[in-house]
Order: sequence, then structure tokens, then C-alpha cells
Amino acid sequence: MRKIMTWMLGLTTAAIAAIVGWLVIAPPELLRVGDGYAAKIVCSNVFIAGRDAETVLAEDVQAPGHPLLRFVRVSVDVARKTVTARIFGFAAPGHAVYREGLGCTTLSDDRFAAFPGIQRERRRAQSDSAVFWPEGGGIVRNAAVQALIEDPALTGPGMRATVVVRGGRIIAETYGKGFSQGTPLLGWSMTKSVTAALVGLRIKDGRMALDATDLVAEWRDDARSKITLSDLLAMQSGLEFNEDYGDVADVTRMLYLESDMAAFAAGKPLVAKPGERFSYSSGTTTLLSRLWMNTFSSQRIALTFPRAALFRPLGMTSAVLETDAHGTFVGSSYMYATARDWARFSLFLLRGGRWNDRQLLPDDFVSFMARPTAASGGRYGSGQVWTEAGRAKAADPGDILLPDDAFWMQGHDGQMALMVPSLDLAVLRMGLTPSRLGYDVRQLEAKIIEAVR
Repeated sequence: MRKIMTWMLGLTTAAIAAIVGWLVIAPPELLRVGDGYAAKIVCSNVFIAGRDAETVLAEDVQAPGHPLLRFVRVSVDVARKTVTARIFGFAAPGHAVYREGLGCTTLSDDRFAAFPGIQRERRRAQSDSAVFWPEGGGIVRNAAVQALIEDPALTGPGMRATVVVRGGRIIAETYGKGFSQGTPLLGWSMTKSVTAALVGLRIKDGRMALDATDLVAEWRDDARSKITLSDLLAMQSGLEFNEDYGDVADVTRMLYLESDMAAFAAGKPLVAKPGERFSYSSGTTTLLSRLWMNTFSSQRIALTFPRAALFRPLGMTSAVLETDAHGTFVGSSYMYATARDWARFSLFLLRGGRWNDRQLLPDDFVSFMARPTAASGGRYGSGQVWTEAGRAKAADPGDILLPDDAFWMQGHDGQMALMVPSLDLAVLRMGLTPSRLGYDVRQLEAKIIEAVR
């Protein structure tokens, strides 16, 4: 019996050693994605938003995510501005590094010196409350709308910020526990609309064109050469891309395993004729970032362009657009800004790309962005915004119809900005609200529209 027990103990020890060795030497991609995700989210929230690392890990990564994420542990090196995440405390390490002005970047190893950061303005102090937003910090409070956004049943679980803009002024504003006017928030796919605006700026500069083809050198000998810039903007390129966040799909592989995300997206094959099939793809938006950046003579100039040409004119001093390890902006997913700065960008779109007395975008570009496409069945606009919900009723048969000219920026886990030009209204709601919770922001939007009409 003693020999059998010794043999069983040895076998068990060998099996455990083999499993540990496997996890260390060749961990499954799902674990690598999880650690890359954890490192990136913690890094950005610590070094951009100033939040506590363990709180971010628990609330932003583990609570809403895959059950395996509960076994992830993170270490933060404040001096080097790096974060490393390891599942079970030792396996499949994921790394992220912060660079000034460029936020955090996911890396496949711990070699952190890929490229330096860029200088940016410090976040502004609290604006003078005697001067109305956006010039100052004061708001023109609408009591009825304020009451609506303070109703948890309407703003939903996990709400972190809600801001309502009417007539160019904030008329209502509220924040979740632990968040404030000064907290930068991740927009996820709302960032796609920012990328569209950057493309619009380069179109106005004469450096890009909607009907341009032969966009990528590797496409010139095949059918992908016929993909136009407008096809990419409208999510109808025909390129293969799996946007399923539930496993190791194209989108999670791109964001957490690939150092050159745009090249990964550009390497995808055609699965449909360009212009004929709608397929939502973070890959094509990241490719758009590469394309507009390539219109500059150097990467350094391109990296300063969003701040110089868009954020600074709009007063978005908190905005940070993050890059991949290759130095390309992850224009599909990664911009942090305070709720008030996201509201500034919403107002910019609401006003047709005009800010004060300057028309920054081409005159008809925002109208183009919000024009529903045939390929999407009217669900999506021609330039990285959503349009479908404006033509559907809200929650109940008795609720009002949302206006036909409504369009949206929306992102993962409950990020949403509604723009209604006919009402001069923008409604921003941000939070951490996984879709499985069943929250419908249209109920809140419909109630606000009813209150301001």
C-alpha cells in the first residue's frame, strides 16, 4: 500500500508539474488574451484615470468578464509605468506600458521601450462655474431632465456618467459612485466615431478621398484593391473579421495578441464583394487609423495630429487616444476622456463638425457619417455611427418615437452618445453595463426627448 501511495503521489506531482510547465511554456491563447486584457485595462485606469489598481481589477476586469479572470493577479510598477498580469499568479503574462500622451499599450513581452510618448497639456483645473459650459464649468440646469438622469431605473446598472446637452449647454449631469467630472472614461467603440472625424479632417486637407481605392500595398494584386475608403467607413469592406468578444476571436486576438493591429486587419481575406455586405469590424476601423496616419511624412507628426487638429480646438484636454505597439492609434476601441469632453465631441458632431466660428470638418461630412447605408439595412451610417434605433419605438407601445435624424456613438459595456440635430440635443451615458444585464438606454433617451420638446 505504501508503494502504491508513493507511486500515486509521484504521478500526481508529475501531472501538476506538467500542467504548470504547459501553462508557463505554451499557455492557451484564451489565457494570454485574458492577461493582456487585464494588464491593458488596469494600466489605462491607473495611469490615465488615476484609479486604484486592485479596484479596477475587481470591478472592471473580473466582475463583468470571463470566470477565469477571477484568477488573474496584477503587479504595477509605478516608476516604470508598467503593469503585468498573470493568471494563477504565474501563467501567460500580459504586459502593458504607459507613455505620456499616448496612454497604455499592450505588449507581448516585457520589453517596454518600443517608442516614446508625446508631450500633451495637463488636464485643466475645474472651470469657472460662473461661465457656462463649454466655455466654463457652469450648467443651465433643467430640473425635469436632472430628475430623469438621477433615476437608477433609467440610467441603468453600472452607470458612471450621464450628461445631457441642449442648445450648446449642459442642462443635466450626474456621476456614479467613485466617478466625477474629472475622471477619464473609456469610450470603447465610441472611439470609432472619433476616427471617422480624423479621416474627415484629412479629407478636408485634401490628403484622403472617399472614393479612393488601392488603399493598402498588399491589396494591389487582388480583389481587395477595389475596397474604397467609404467602404471601410461604412463597415462594408467585405473583409473577414470575427467581432465576437466571448472567446479568442479576431477582435480579441487583434487587441491583445497582435503588436501591429492594422496589419492584422489588412491581412484578412475577402468574404464578400466590397460595398455589398455590412459586417461590423473593429479591424477595419483600426486600419482606417493606419491609413490617415500614413498621409503624414512621419509617425511623430501623425501622433500629434489628433490633439493639434481636433482635441485642442474643442477644448478636450483630457482626451487620450491610445496606440498599439507598432505606434498606430487603436481607433476602434481606445480613447479615454472625461464625460464632459466626450460631450464636447458629441456637440461637435451635433453641430455638423463646427466649433464656435470654425468649420473643422468638410461641410457635409457629419451628414455623410449619419446617412444610413443600404448594406446595413439602415442600421448603420456611412461613417462609423449607428442609425437604426432612431426609426424604432422605445420600450413600450405608448412611448414616443425617437426622431428620424437621431444617430449614435456606442461602445462596449454600455457606452452611448445620442445626437439629435433637429432638437439640438445630445445625451451621453457611460458606464460598465454588460449587455447580458438587458439594459435599454433608449428608455432614458425617449424620456429626455419627451421632457425637452
